[in-house]
Amino acid sequence: MAHAATAPRRYVILTDGHLLDRRAKTAHGVIQYGRDEIAAVIDPQFAGRDVADALPRLGRSAPIVASVREALAFRPTSLLVGVANQGGFIPAPFRPHILDAIDARLEIVSGLHELLNDDAQFVERAKRSGSRLWDVRVPPDGIPLFSGAAYRVPQVVALAVGSDCAVGKKSVMIELERAARAAGDHAEFVATGQTGVLIAGKGIVVDRVISDFITGAAEQLVLAVAPDADFALVEGQGSIYHPAYAPVTLGLLFGCAPDMLVLCVDASREAIEEYGVPLPALPEMICAHEALLAPVKPARVVAIAVNTWGLEDERARAVLAGAQQQTGLPADDVVRHGGATIWRALRNAARSTAKRQANAAAR
Repeated sequence: MAHAATAPRRYVILTDGHLLDRRAKTAHGVIQYGRDEIAAVIDPQFAGRDVADALPRLGRSAPIVASVREALAFRPTSLLVGVANQGGFIPAPFRPHILDAIDARLEIVSGLHELLNDDAQFVERAKRSGSRLWDVRVPPDGIPLFSGAAYRVPQVVALAVGSDCAVGKKSVMIELERAARAAGDHAEFVATGQTGVLIAGKGIVVDRVISDFITGAAEQLVLAVAPDADFALVEGQGSIYHPAYAPVTLGLLFGCAPDMLVLCVDASREAIEEYGVPLPALPEMICAHEALLAPVKPARVVAIAVNTWGLEDERARAVLAGAQQQTGLPADDVVRHGGATIWRALRNAARSTAKRQANAAAR
């Protein structure tokens, strides 16, 4: 199920005007959590600066340049299209950079819905130069229908669910994997989106899968978790409240057969962005998610991951305390404080899951 080549990459990441913008979440995720090297970032607006100065929260240094020509001095192997915009189209200003990179024989990597390999100009120029075009979002062939095998995996499956898109579901699960490792536990991050696949080196971008097979794709991801892992930490997508993306959320909810849920919310949002759908209070969100799963395979929300980005420390602490008081569950910002608190909540909750109790009885 791995989509990435085994050789390590040296990425030049293209953001051209979007570096500080949330649309650059692919760039941000790969810079912060990716295993590949970052040779440079192309963004003329910030050329001459370093990523560590422009975005210190990402914790990584890389030069920012204005063009592919300048980036070549840093010996990249691949150009990554670093944005994830609504609709997934290739921004027009990106095309000259992509063509320059193709002519320079760099691999071109994109997670957008508009596919590189469907673009006649990109394909023709790549054939001429020998450049490779990798569309991360394209799913593997032969994804089966959901079978129910996910109910029987030995790992405790935890799924991130969210109040909205882009509230930090991917980051939460990656931080929890780190916290598990620090605690001496073996948990595996399961990627379900383009940035997650780029970070993990494997996975399926489920929003590109035909709707009948989304649950089957989610099941295959869980079945592919390393046999010696104790936990599968599944990256969530969308929200059950999102008018456009709820179907993908539901596919993951049923397909990965979670034993527990981590509810991810953004402290600054009261409604679904772009649509204005009001978000219910935390206790109602918990009840809604648990009620959806109850008839098929019950799973409880065991912790609240709150994105407090942009809040002062004192205000962030008050928001986290309020979330804990409203729900009676552990609440924390795993990016701000690390994942230890929520990881402990997951590990403790795992003991009372039907799966762990059955395993204990069998011993």
